[in-house]
Amino acid sequence: MNTLDRFAAAEWVKSSYSQGTGGECVEFSRTFASAGVVPVRDSKQSDVPALDFPLAGWASFVAAVRRGELPS
Repeated sequence: MNTLDRFAAAEWVKSSYSQGTGGECVEFSRTFASAGVVPVRDSKQSDVPALDFPLAGWASFVAAVRRGELPS
């Protein structure tokens, strides 16, 4: 099964850090969090497979972004 099929039921949320001007637009889905996976994709290329991250890794990444520890 490819990742397009695997995440077909995903409900996507656009990151609040996305510019919305046609540039960097990242979407993620909480749909599979109970299975320990957070898929992430480029909203401009929804036909390309999503990357899937372990829930703990995604949570650490989001926390680091919120603390301003990553370059923009």
